[in-house]
Amino acid sequence: MRHTIFLVLFAIAPLLYAQENYPQDIFQSPLEIPLVLAGTFGELRSNHFHSGIDIKTQQREGLRVLSIADGTITRIKVSHWGYGKALYIAHPNGYTSVYGHLQKFSPEIEAYVKKAQYAKQSYEVELFPDYGEIKVSKGETIAFSGNTGGSAGPHLHFEIRSSVSEKPTNPLLYGYEVRDATDPTLVSLYGYPLSDGAQINKSGEKIQLNYSRQADGSFLAEKVTAIGTIGFGINTFDRQDMAANKNGVYAVKQTVNGRVYSEFDFETFSFGETRYINTLIDYAHFYKHRQRVQKLFKEPFNHLGIYKTLYNNGEIDIEEGLSYNVELTISDIAGNTTKLVIPVEGKREPLKIPKDEGKTENFILADKPNNFDLGAAKVYFPANTFYEDFYIRLEKGSDTVAIHDNSVAAHRNFTISFDPTKYNEEERKQLFIAHLDEDYRPSHSKTYKRDGAFTTRTRTLGTYTLVRDSVAPEIRPKNFKEKQWLSNYNYLSMVITDDLSGIDTYSATLNGEWILMEYEPKTNTLTYDFDDERVKATENELKLTVTDNVGNSTTYTTTFFRN
Repeated sequence: MRHTIFLVLFAIAPLLYAQENYPQDIFQSPLEIPLVLAGTFGELRSNHFHSGIDIKTQQREGLRVLSIADGTITRIKVSHWGYGKALYIAHPNGYTSVYGHLQKFSPEIEAYVKKAQYAKQSYEVELFPDYGEIKVSKGETIAFSGNTGGSAGPHLHFEIRSSVSEKPTNPLLYGYEVRDATDPTLVSLYGYPLSDGAQINKSGEKIQLNYSRQADGSFLAEKVTAIGTIGFGINTFDRQDMAANKNGVYAVKQTVNGRVYSEFDFETFSFGETRYINTLIDYAHFYKHRQRVQKLFKEPFNHLGIYKTLYNNGEIDIEEGLSYNVELTISDIAGNTTKLVIPVEGKREPLKIPKDEGKTENFILADKPNNFDLGAAKVYFPANTFYEDFYIRLEKGSDTVAIHDNSVAAHRNFTISFDPTKYNEEERKQLFIAHLDEDYRPSHSKTYKRDGAFTTRTRTLGTYTLVRDSVAPEIRPKNFKEKQWLSNYNYLSMVITDDLSGIDTYSATLNGEWILMEYEPKTNTLTYDFDDERVKATENELKLTVTDNVGNSTTYTTTFFRN
């Protein structure tokens, strides 16, 4: 029995140690419902780690969002994407809490924001109230939960950051209770030959490895034969109770013959390093299979600070005739663990799968700038655009160019410049640089037109071309008709769409005066709230102008009545 208790304590010791560094029982819950998570801190997302927790709101909007402690609002941001409507509250103990994807703010804060929006004549605003200007108390309603910004469904995005460093920390380290009695799930295991001549199971390429569940609940991999320097990678997720979401795990540890070779966790990270997530995961595997495999070895171009322990950068040197016992421990923040043992035998065997060098005519030196002329376009990669050197595939064309594919991650923006001189002046006005997906569907890439060239800056490799958009956006009323009485309406809404380059700007006036219309890109909807009290007359003229990304514009005018 004592042995069992020791094992349990050993498993949760890192969590207990981490919690000692953060205040407990100081912050209250931001919601009045049990905390059920749709996303965990540090979860692997596209090009970034998740910087908070996503709390389910029972598939509803409009739940009261509460300040977790006394504080002062230091930042308010309203944007079409990202966190949508978001609040930042600084607390006296040195922490800042963040609340995102809000439906609306409390009346006092809403009035403060709308005053700024009308002054700037813009829905999107970012405000920094003076310290102490908008004070809030613990448990005070500061907003209502929603689905604004880049949210895929109603929930509250919640963070706790250091007010000094602005580094986010795992909110579950502050004493919040989330029911979790479920071990992390191991989806797949991969072996990576890393050095010249290295091999795993007769393969010079990455190879998937088999494993099976044992009677005690742990996993045992089939014996691996290998030689040279190798590494391992896992695809894994975690589930909390009361939710089916495949969330991120908290920590992963790799030991070799009892020695810790690599260990990382998601206690905290900095926003400045978050894009290096593309060096933690097998990015090419993600591009091909849409699965994020976490590498348990740290490559030279990986600058993440999440590692607690590293020996030989997590790489394992396998020698002929020796045996190795590799053990992986995957943990969630509640202390539940999943263990996998990988027996490795040092043995060189005839290769069945040789290493594919993927050689092409062009080789990228990551630490040097690189220029290429592709006929229709020129591409410029500044130094350190990429994490490592590689052979790049380039295809020239008279209209369309192919710049490798998105199986390689770019850390920084690079530049693509097209020569538009074969088009007349009127055509040039309606042209934009487009990225083509695998089905050759175009998407707008922000295009700068100057000095006789069209230029875009992007981090996305792939196929690019010039596309002409000659069709203006469409506008239609959603919940009213021309000359309708709207006395009993709380709001009016319009649907705006553009089928090619996309919406760039919109502006609405009521009887000649600018009004605030909230834009929800996910539903293509613009909404005006009659609580803004801009309707003074019985008969009212609404005028809405919408412009796409190449300057095509549509103006819609209608009349309605209200008393």
